[in-house]
Amino acid sequence: MSDVAVVGAGAWGTALAIQAARAGRRVTLWARDPASVLGRENPRLPGFSLPDAVRVTGALPSAALVLLAVPLQHMRAVVAGLPPGGPLVACAKGVEANTHRLPLEVLAEIHPGRPAAVLTGPNFAHEVAAGLPAATVAAAVEEAVREAVAEALGTPAFRIYGNDDPVGAQVGGAAKNVVAIAAGAVIGAGLGENARAALVTRGLAELARLAVALGGRADTVAGLSGLGDLMLTCSGAASRNFSLGFALGRGERLEHVLGRRHAVTEGVATAPALVARAAELGAELPVCAAVAGIVTGRFTLLQVMDRLLARPRKDE
Repeated sequence: MSDVAVVGAGAWGTALAIQAARAGRRVTLWARDPASVLGRENPRLPGFSLPDAVRVTGALPSAALVLLAVPLQHMRAVVAGLPPGGPLVACAKGVEANTHRLPLEVLAEIHPGRPAAVLTGPNFAHEVAAGLPAATVAAAVEEAVREAVAEALGTPAFRIYGNDDPVGAQVGGAAKNVVAIAAGAVIGAGLGENARAALVTRGLAELARLAVALGGRADTVAGLSGLGDLMLTCSGAASRNFSLGFALGRGERLEHVLGRRHAVTEGVATAPALVARAAELGAELPVCAAVAGIVTGRFTLLQVMDRLLARPRKDE
């Protein structure tokens, strides 16, 4: 049995496999198409070779710790076939489209009673693979599970903070992608940095509102898994969600933007699911609702901007 298994050989899964090997672990990397990485370099993460400590397989692995790096919308089907093993760590961010469930809720449904955590924070895959300094959050109710994640992946340059509020951490990871689409659209449309700063700040308030409604804590959203992730994802073209929003702001059609991409842009599926989950709880998310309206084709960018600007003034 490997020390660490990584399920999903996209850019993030490959970066996590490299990081686990850097931390001294024996790693198994599951790829839907193992032949795509037999040359030890994954085209999803060009410029980085897999260390010798990483074994690539097409069979779903068992390990002392299992990192799930498949996109959330596909995670349910993949994890249903996992063999018994150690704790599961959800490394995907989002809300399941048809059930409106968060990652750990999906895992609890498929593997009830199996310890689980979420790994989330401001981490671009190519920077983690390169060993550049980064920090992230391992969130789980059980301290032993948080420690297991930190022990398996942590190095001086990859600092892992524990958090006992997995609900708040998951909300931050999911909603920041939605807010990033809005931030990109603002810049793409030429609306300025003032508008982006205002929108991201109000988006942060929405993250906190939803986290509390789901039983999490507002202070979690002020940390790496909320504010930190927002800063990274809303500020540059390396973010898939920001760059998609930027293209929409310039007038490109959603289907054309997605058609040019190989990697998943998580915020597109998450936006309507997140807003639907919030509506079930009576939580108001106007920025996220605006993005949901755009990606579902119900509103244009100009229409949602008019709706946001027409909202009644109130104290912050």
